[in-house]
Amino acid sequence: MKPFTKSVIHIIRDIPEGKVMSYGQIAKHAGSPRGARQVVRILHTMSSKYELPWHRVVNAKGEIAIKDEEGSFEQKQRLEDEEVVFASEYKVDMGASRYEPE
Repeated sequence: MKPFTKSVIHIIRDIPEGKVMSYGQIAKHAGSPRGARQVVRILHTMSSKYELPWHRVVNAKGEIAIKDEEGSFEQKQRLEDEEVVFASEYKVDMGASRYEPE
């Protein structure tokens, strides 16, 4: 496994309940500021295998990026269950809910 992939998995695993990170934010912390699309790929292909809290990752605007209705509803529901603050129906209030690793 490549170091970037390992780092992304570690960062996503560490997002605490009730907080979110963006794809780009994860990429930056993993050492590749322009690697947001790679984060998407890693999340899509490895969420089940590594039991990643995929629902805690949103786009840079705080929006749920899943296009299909069922998937976006599930992500929203999971985030609401963790008391993530929403600015609008499918947009997280990043000021209140963004996680910043140390």
